[in-house]
Amino acid sequence: MSKKNGQVKTFPPQSQDKQPGLETKMNPAPIVYEADYVGSDKLKGKVAIITGGDSGIGRAVALHFAKEGADCVIVYLNEHSDAEETKKLIMQTGKKCLLIAGDVSEETFCQQVIATTIQEFGKLNILVNNAAEQTPQKKIEDISSEQWEKTFKTNIFSYFYLTKASHRYLKLHSDSTIINTTSVTAYRGSKHLLDYSSTKGAIVSFTRSLALMLCSDKIRVNAVAPGPIWTPLIPATFSKDKVATFGLDTPMKRAGQPCEIAPSFVFLASSDSSYMTGQVLHPNGGEIINT
Repeated sequence: MSKKNGQVKTFPPQSQDKQPGLETKMNPAPIVYEADYVGSDKLKGKVAIITGGDSGIGRAVALHFAKEGADCVIVYLNEHSDAEETKKLIMQTGKKCLLIAGDVSEETFCQQVIATTIQEFGKLNILVNNAAEQTPQKKIEDISSEQWEKTFKTNIFSYFYLTKASHRYLKLHSDSTIINTTSVTAYRGSKHLLDYSSTKGAIVSFTRSLALMLCSDKIRVNAVAPGPIWTPLIPATFSKDKVATFGLDTPMKRAGQPCEIAPSFVFLASSDSSYMTGQVLHPNGGEIINT
C-alpha cells in the first residue's frame, strides 16, 4: 500500500469492469482523510458542490470541506454505494450532505444540479469541477469519435455547463470560489491518454481565462493538477500490471492518496488564498513541470 509516510509498496494487481469504478471494490481502500486532521472553520457556513464527489479525490475534498464547516452537494454518475458512504462520513462531522446522481456531460442535468442546490440550501459559495473519465488507447486509430466526444463532454464541457448555471448565484457572495481539477498530464502529456490529457490542458486554459472573466464579480477561479493518485478510476481503466506499478515512476516513488490532495482544495476554497486567482497547484509527487 502506498502511504503518506513514504513507504514504497506496490498495489495488488486488480481491475474493475467499468469506469468510474467503485471505491468499495478497491484493495487497499484509498485514504481519504487522516485521523489527526482537525478543521478550523475555514469554510464555516458555506455550501459547496463537488462533482465526482462520491469517491477518490472528490470524496476526500468533500470530507475535508465538511470538517472545515461546509455543507456539501455530492454529484455523481451511478455509484450509489460509494455516494452513500461519503454522505455518512460527511454527516458524522455534523454537516449536511445532498446526493444528486446523473450525467454531468448533459447540460440540462448540470442546470438541475444548481437549481436543486439553491432550492435545498438557498445559496452556493464553492463549485468544485472534478468529475472525469479516461479510456487508455495505444493508437490514435483506436480512439473512436464517440470516445473523443464523451471524454470532452464529461471532462471539460461539464465544467462550462456548471459554471454557467451557477454564476448568478456565486456572484452574490464576495468570497465565492471555483476550483477545477486538471492533471499533471496537462503539462507532460500521456501517450496512452490522448483525449484525457487534451481535456486536462483545456481545463488549465479554461481556469486562467475564466479567472480573468469573473474577477470583476469577485469570484476566484483556480485549479489543482494532481499526479498519480490512488482512486477508483485507476483499477477501472488500467491493466492489472499497470495498477501493480502505479505511481512508482514519480520522484517520490509512490502514488499519492486522496487525503494528500484535498488540503490543496481547502486552501483554494478558503480566504487563505484570497490573493490567488487563475493559478494551479501541483501535488504530484515531486515532478518538476513547466507551468
